[in-house]
Amino acid sequence: MPAVTVPDVLALPRIGVTLLDAVDRPVASVTTAPSGYEGEGFPVRRAFAGVDLAQLDPFVHLDQMGEVEYAPGEPKGTAWHPHRGFETVTYMIDGEMAHRDSNGGGGLITDGDTQWMTAGAGILHIETPPEELVVSGGLFHGFQLWVNLPRDKKWAPPRYQDIRGAKVALLSSPDGGALVRVIAGEVDGHAGPGSTYTPITLAHATIAPGAELRLPWRTDFNALVYALGGRGSVDPQRQPLTAGQLAVLGPGDTVTVRAADTQDGRSPELDVLILGGRPIREPVAWYGPFVMNTRAELLQAYEDFQSGRLGQIPPDAG
Repeated sequence: MPAVTVPDVLALPRIGVTLLDAVDRPVASVTTAPSGYEGEGFPVRRAFAGVDLAQLDPFVHLDQMGEVEYAPGEPKGTAWHPHRGFETVTYMIDGEMAHRDSNGGGGLITDGDTQWMTAGAGILHIETPPEELVVSGGLFHGFQLWVNLPRDKKWAPPRYQDIRGAKVALLSSPDGGALVRVIAGEVDGHAGPGSTYTPITLAHATIAPGAELRLPWRTDFNALVYALGGRGSVDPQRQPLTAGQLAVLGPGDTVTVRAADTQDGRSPELDVLILGGRPIREPVAWYGPFVMNTRAELLQAYEDFQSGRLGQIPPDAG
């Protein structure tokens, strides 16, 4: 169950009722995320696998981390590794993750918190479960999103944002059937706390069984809906969507997501990420931890990493 909840959804600001002549975004495709492993071996679902980058623009990559219940000694993270040319957004729905980078940023994120790291010109970082979680085990569930940067921002100085769960904008659907957490961008005039170079909206919605959520959506943004858990449908034609599936939507004014009338015991509600942004429409040269515009820039990134120009591991890192 997501950590950020409220006792009374109806006490929150409500998303306005969409106009009758608003155009609902149709489903262009639905894909199922394959499972894999990241870092030192923690399980992920590759949400964007098999989808053309042009449909995802300005996003590049999305991993759902978990949901997994670790036994004592099992939690895993990553080793120190480099990035350049984009931003990583790590959001913990349940559990804990510690981050540290070569630019002095970092900290512990737990239930509902977000770490927003702009790699920009280059950075080294590490993501690990805290020692007490390794000892005790426990629930681990979240996601990491990669947001591309336009050519003129790829060389921006690295920066780090620590967004506490209590800072996200909380909204209700008109009938109280859905709780929407706005992490970045804005929904119906309500802005989230994340500061972005690339104009985007990122929201996490929990929709009660049988309830429907209609969000006004910028026409110059693309729109994606990823099901973290539960069962439901997207667009007025009720294209089915279940946990681990991504819906890419076509043009329009609104995004419509409906939860199935009955859910299974593991996911009593439908949880979805709803995200979109203004496409950058520039060439993408992507390999491993670097997202650039040309192959020559990728080669330069590797050379800069190997020569230490992307940063140094702090001497006290062990």
